[in-house]
Amino acid sequence: MKLKLVTIAILMSSFCAMSQKTILIKNVQIFNGRDEKTITGNILILNNLISKISTTPIPSETNQNTTIIDGRGKFLMPGLIDAHTHIMMESMGITELMNSDIEYITANAIKSAEKDLMQGFTTFRDLAGPAGGLQKAIHRGLIIGPRIYPSGAMISQTGGHGDFLLPNAVPRDLAAGLDFTERNNFGVIADGADQVLKRVREQLRLGATQIKLAAGGGVSSTYDPLDVSQFTEAEMKAAVDAAENWGTYVTVHAYTPRAIQTALRAGVRCIDHAQLIDEQTARMLADKKVWLSLQPFIDEGKSLYADGSPNRIKQQTMMSGTDNAYNFAKKYNIKTAFGTDCLFEPEHSAKRAGDLVKLLRWYKPFEILKMATSTNAELLAMSGPRNPYPKKLGVIEEGAYADILLVDGNPLIDLNILEDYEKKLLLIIKDGVIYKNLLSK
Repeated sequence: MKLKLVTIAILMSSFCAMSQKTILIKNVQIFNGRDEKTITGNILILNNLISKISTTPIPSETNQNTTIIDGRGKFLMPGLIDAHTHIMMESMGITELMNSDIEYITANAIKSAEKDLMQGFTTFRDLAGPAGGLQKAIHRGLIIGPRIYPSGAMISQTGGHGDFLLPNAVPRDLAAGLDFTERNNFGVIADGADQVLKRVREQLRLGATQIKLAAGGGVSSTYDPLDVSQFTEAEMKAAVDAAENWGTYVTVHAYTPRAIQTALRAGVRCIDHAQLIDEQTARMLADKKVWLSLQPFIDEGKSLYADGSPNRIKQQTMMSGTDNAYNFAKKYNIKTAFGTDCLFEPEHSAKRAGDLVKLLRWYKPFEILKMATSTNAELLAMSGPRNPYPKKLGVIEEGAYADILLVDGNPLIDLNILEDYEKKLLLIIKDGVIYKNLLSK
């Protein structure tokens, strides 16, 4: 009997070894996502993880499950991470979005997700919208796209950045039905600590990996001037407590010192935007070791909003602070993440690597690549036990997820080549699956 069991175990082991999917990438310049120097080496991928990295040849098995790729000395790096996205809202203008049904919106988002992956972005932190369904579908291989860390609906006060009700919707009847944006989980309105607590718990119940609050005025929203603060400290503290009970964190949309400082006092662990931050508030961020998720918003003369309109004026005011925000982030060594905030502009989401290039205004190429890979991955990991991808992201290391790009050229020298992704991205691997391979031609 014992002999039979041993024989069965050997057979099962042999079957598993044969069924394992193996990719060997030879002869590449490896940027690991952390260090400025590269090494010439080889990488072995077993299923969805990086199994081995070596500067000497890695013996390759000759079974049918092994794919061998000659990297021809090209530049290999981790997949890019965008820490501020809205996958459900990036591929449609706001008017079309608000006048479409959720099925059509989702169909557009599915196509957009595939295009995003083909640009080399293998992971998203999504900060408003019903992205949970896409996350599940991508994770299970039903559709193609980046990994997604969904926040679910952005939680807003009445008259806040997430209030997209019609002007005649107030005073709001308690018996009134939910608005389209609330019903489909783009944003929800909560007033008072108890309502905030409930709405946060709902998003966690739906699978949010982190929570997003609107803590101050916004550009695209109608009712809130840019300078206003939103939510009281007690309301934000309710959100923080609920998130921490689930082992995760709260991030807030905020531009101004008052909005940011209220969030910091409430225990918020990440500030998104902060374009109008002042030096005192920057020091507070640094002292509390709170993350800054910053976007390179620069006024290039083009806008969704008509010149002279309230939204355009708010946008120009916000953009005028971008240089200060990045300079303060560098001066006080604030942990800074990279995000694009692609929203309502298909042209923007189709060229999201262009935002990396904009960062050259403040950073060296190495600093930018590190920010968009290993640094962003550290921010994602703050979701703790709610993290759907607990292995390492944003790095080329043994045991990390096999999210890999092979580039024709060296972006540590010329970052602009990442914009030409159709020609310059020769190989795209996400979770150990090859989605593009121009080297096979």
